[in-house]
Order: sequence, then C-alpha cells, then structure tokens
Amino acid sequence: MRAAIILIVVLMAPLSACGASEPAPSEGDIAPAVVVVGFDRDDTVPLIAEGLADRSTGRMVEANDPVRVASISKLVMALAALRLVDEGVVDLDTDVSTYLGWSVRAPGFPDTAVTLRQLLSHRSGLRDYQGYTIPLGDSLKDKLNDPESWYAEAPPGKAPFAYANLGSPLVASVLEAASGERFDRLVERTVFDPLGITGCFNWIGCSPETVARAVVLYRDTGEVARDDPGNLPPNCSIPVAEGTECDFTNYVPGTNASIFSPQGGLRIGMIDLARLGQALASDGEGVLQPGTLKTLMQSAETMIEGQSFFCGYGLGVQMIEGSGSDCVDGLFYDGRARWGHPGEAYGLRSGLWFDPVTGEGFAYFITAVPPRAGAEDEGGFDQREIALMARATELFADAAAQ
Repeated sequence: MRAAIILIVVLMAPLSACGASEPAPSEGDIAPAVVVVGFDRDDTVPLIAEGLADRSTGRMVEANDPVRVASISKLVMALAALRLVDEGVVDLDTDVSTYLGWSVRAPGFPDTAVTLRQLLSHRSGLRDYQGYTIPLGDSLKDKLNDPESWYAEAPPGKAPFAYANLGSPLVASVLEAASGERFDRLVERTVFDPLGITGCFNWIGCSPETVARAVVLYRDTGEVARDDPGNLPPNCSIPVAEGTECDFTNYVPGTNASIFSPQGGLRIGMIDLARLGQALASDGEGVLQPGTLKTLMQSAETMIEGQSFFCGYGLGVQMIEGSGSDCVDGLFYDGRARWGHPGEAYGLRSGLWFDPVTGEGFAYFITAVPPRAGAEDEGGFDQREIALMARATELFADAAAQ
C-alpha cells in the first residue's frame, strides 16, 4: 500500500447504510464519535473520523485523538509482561509471591501457586465479585486476602476460565515489583517508546497537549460517562480512597498498581494503536521476540468450552472467529481468524484486530453505544461494530486499490 495514502481520512455514509439497525439518537441528535484506522505491515490508513470529541465545545474528533480504550489495556499490559519475560526479569510460571515479597494464595488452596500465566489467561480463580478497583490509599494485599475475590471450588490453574478485571492490578503490581519500575514507566519503556507511539494510563505521563485532545465518552442517553474536563489533569485522574490525597509522588512500585487501571485505563489514539497492531502483525517487531509472539498467539488458539464470547483467549490476547467454533464472536464474517482484544466500558466499544496471514487489521472505537440488554446478553459484538467493520473493510480495500 502506497505511503501517499497514509493520511487519507474518508468520511462517508452513516453506519446504518451498512445494514445495521439505526442507532438510538444521541443528545441533540448528534452522532457518536467514531474513528477507524486500517493498517498493514507497511502503512496506517485513517479511514473514518466522525462526530464530536467534546460536545461542550463542538470539537470534532480526529483520527489520533486519545480515548479510553477499555480492555484493550490488558493486551498492552500483557505485552509489557512478555517483554520482561524476554529480558529474563519474570517467568510466566513462577509463583508471583516470589516477586511481591508476600504470599498470594486462593483461600482453601494454600499450597497452590498463583502465576502470571494463570492471571493473564484468567485461570487463577480470581473473580470480580467484590469489585476490582483498589484506590490509592487502600491495600491490594487486603483485597486479595478477601475470600470473596476467589473462586472457591478449584485451585488456581484448574479454576474454570472467568474473565476477571481483578487480575490486572495484581499482574501490573508483579511487573513493578520484579522490575523496580512504576507500571506507567515500564509500559513506556517496553511498548510505547520502541514503537514511537504515545499512550498513557489514567492520563499519567501524557502531555497537556495530549490531554487537551481527549475524547469525552458519552452514554447513549447523552450523559457524560468519562473524561470530560472535570476528570482530566490537572484534576485527579486516578482512583483515590476517601481521606487520601491525590498524590502518588511517593508511590512504591509493586504495592498497588491498580491506580493506573491496567485493566482498562489506557488512553491512546487509533493511529498509535494501529502502529502497535502493525508490530504484532510483523513478528512482534520492536516489541517481542518472534518466539515470544508465537507463544502469545498460540495461547489463544485452543477453544475454551462453555464461553459465549471469550472462546479463544490466551495470555492477554483473544482470537475471534476461529474455525470450528460455535462462539458468538463474529465481527468480520469473512472466514478469517483474527487476533487482538476488544474494549467495552462507559458507552464505548473499541477493538484492535489483525490477520497474521495478510498483516492487515483495524483499530477503532465508537462512543454512545447502548448498554447490553441484561445478564443474559454476555457476549458478541454490537451491531454498530459489525456495521463499522464492514464499512471500514470496503474503504480499506478501495484505498489499497488507488
């Protein structure tokens, strides 16, 4: 694909033209913010940038405006962990207590170690029953000592798969303790800097210029959900316990990395996220050794029975539309499996998906998506996402033909 089209931004018909049902109107009938960037191993191609990044000012969204991408954060955290594996700093199958200096055990299974492999694969037995945010001033250790945080019927490693956000603060704290680096700085060194991209967790480390381009997240009702000016720096942007000052100057790495929200707090633009996808589609170039990337990819190839959506999930990465799967994970419907991670929170849906055979993929987000219908609606992509990818795929093919 020619470099001359890297900066193309195509604005076309509304999403409903692709066959999806018409989205519910937003406040004042303003369309949601939508950005899609396509990529292959050589180029990134902004395809769609529509809607308002901030309705209060009328600022239109641009292709690399930073947005809270929700659970795609877990993939970035996993890449940082695997970089430390490559560096010999951590091992996926070592008891995490070894790094933390205190014991992490599921109640009832005192002799069973908890490992990074289990945590990244959501097989540790941790559950989100009692929530997963541990604010500054509260104790990660105390949270993990709560029996309600664990599956009680089987030990770590044998507990059934359960997608649990609580594992991410523990993983991030382990990485901090092992490396001596604060989580945000660790990710900067191991993932962002090598790729020349900009990103930050809970706005920590992002420049004022980057913060000024923040995409405000809105619910389908028009209500502000996240990242309006009141929630941005210089205001406090991390979870803080009542009575605790919003100051992590003296934060000790390895004690409570939940303050960075590693499970969902990454802010990044879609061009930058696409560049990360390019690296994964190019044998991990700049981030992981090829053998480590192969381990990452293969970890998601075994189908997980009993799941409606996370049927192919491994070390912080998901495979969708795998052959022979009855899973409700259709997004592209073209018979090709893709790897990456979805995001869903605060009215946002997002995704980073790539085909390792062709090297092609997409980074996207859409805001103001209605919530799921209920507890029975556990999996699957929203029709808006499906329509958006159909539209983006056509645009990407047209761009490649120019």
